[in-house]
Amino acid sequence: MTGPDTPPATGLPPDALPPDALPPGTRPPLEVVEFTDPFCPWAWGSEPALRGLRRALAGAAAHRRVFGILFDDDEEPAPDPDAEAAWYGEFVARVSGHTGAPRAARLRWVAASSWPASLAAAAAERQGPEVAERVLRRLRESAFVRGEPADTPERIAAALRGVPGLDGAALAAAAASAPVRARVARDRAETRAPRPEVVGLRGPGPHPGGAKEIAAGHRYALPTLLFRGPAGCRVVPGWRSPAEYLGAARAVCPGLAVAADGGPGPAELLCRYGSLTAPEAPDGPPPGAVTVGTAGGPLYLSPREAAVSPLLSAS
Repeated sequence: MTGPDTPPATGLPPDALPPDALPPGTRPPLEVVEFTDPFCPWAWGSEPALRGLRRALAGAAAHRRVFGILFDDDEEPAPDPDAEAAWYGEFVARVSGHTGAPRAARLRWVAASSWPASLAAAAAERQGPEVAERVLRRLRESAFVRGEPADTPERIAAALRGVPGLDGAALAAAAASAPVRARVARDRAETRAPRPEVVGLRGPGPHPGGAKEIAAGHRYALPTLLFRGPAGCRVVPGWRSPAEYLGAARAVCPGLAVAADGGPGPAELLCRYGSLTAPEAPDGPPPGAVTVGTAGGPLYLSPREAAVSPLLSAS
């Protein structure tokens, strides 16, 4: 590594690959299933822990992301969009107070639907794990840093401008394709079939992760992680610590090889991801970082990311 803006030579680690992308006979014994949504504030706040989990399980686990559709197409629009945005912005602020994640001073609108962003994030997986991670990160930043959720194809294209390695035309075509829509529809259905141990779950706050009651039954709270291995399945819902995630992984996969903690520092993380929040850099900005101030604390961008990020363009 030559500096904080040097891209990693091999991109993201193999643990970021979905199980179906791995050749038969090489799939790790542990599968991690992550139920999420681009516009879920708890998922946004959990990114540092989930990134750390992927690093810890690199090469030892296959990761599959499931887009749960927090904002569905069949929901009635709010009679007063400005009031809804103000109310939801206050909710995001409370979540940010727990997670330490950045937040916009003003949420300009509530996402009309999670479908377009989820389709884009799912389509991005076809372009490799590094592109997929950066696409999802940009979509989250549109909502929680800029305050303008990328909830239409046009807004998504603007939010993804300059993502390294992204073929925007191919992503747009894939996002509009029947196979990707069918995949996200399966994700939505899987999210609405939660395991019984989280239905009726109660626990201490701030987000214990019990399944949410909806008109058609229940869905997983977001984020929720499932760990499947030779010794069974564990569900880790809601706002959780890295230790809880690793404990579940070890419980279902005895003898699991886990990378030592205290690995890459903030400078290397910034080089790797292009975008960090304060929980990943608690001592302040890494060398060379460009700081984006928010109402919930700083976002740190690498110089390469700052040069193309919509967060630094004129509104």
